[in-house]
Amino acid sequence: MAITKVLITVKTYPAISSKYDELVCTAGFLEDGSWIRIYPISFRKKDYEQQYRKYDWIELDLVKNKSDFRPESFRPYSVKSQIVIVGNIDTSHNWENRKSIVLKNVHYDLSELILQAKDKSRCTSLATYKPVKIIDFIAEPVSREWDKKKIAKLKAAREQGNLFEHPEDPFDVVDKLPYKFSYVFLDKGGKQRKLMIEDWETGALYWRQLAKYEGDEQRAVDDVIKKYLNDFAKTKDLYFFLGTTQLHHYTSHNPFVIIGTFTPKIELQTKLF
Repeated sequence: MAITKVLITVKTYPAISSKYDELVCTAGFLEDGSWIRIYPISFRKKDYEQQYRKYDWIELDLVKNKSDFRPESFRPYSVKSQIVIVGNIDTSHNWENRKSIVLKNVHYDLSELILQAKDKSRCTSLATYKPVKIIDFIAEPVSREWDKKKIAKLKAAREQGNLFEHPEDPFDVVDKLPYKFSYVFLDKGGKQRKLMIEDWETGALYWRQLAKYEGDEQRAVDDVIKKYLNDFAKTKDLYFFLGTTQLHHYTSHNPFVIIGTFTPKIELQTKLF
């Protein structure tokens, strides 16, 4: 166990685990610019002062997650581990301070990155990646309900626990996104790629716009596409934060998904001093 300082840059949309309840995969950078993954964290159950934002510096006691072979994967020492927010990096000077950490090691060749992931001596599972050209951002309908078996296990565990520990548990799992959002882009060498994005902010934007348009899903989807295609891809210097899924790390042809974006403005002038 050791107190570790982490700059949070990634929070994925919550997933349902029959073992750990509702979980958010959190990732970010250590002070030396290397990546770290923190999993599991039941983020929405944390007290308000522990609900860190992106680009917060946090401190917590971490140990290697021995159930995860990926070298960047750590977990809190216990479910009671306290998260302390000790600072934040803002967007001043076009994200200059954020860039100094986030862009220390940028990948441009996805094929090479996949080889690094498959190489068991390296097993790279987190990376900052720069696409050559964005082609599209698409939405595809998916199942609208969480896995019923996992939900049943969660309910049974809660009911059993509530009898003795928590007579009232107001916590409900987050709604499942009914769409899968993906970027289509060109990689180094001109190869076209398609990667799904699992960023918390993508899902939050969809639900926010759905409420704004009183349930009109198409308008909500259109706004998400507009944000990620017209704004991020056309007016920002867009980078992807990539991560592998543990289940498919060695078995999938491409185990990476987009777990976050980095979007400073495009700098039109070169600094003279």
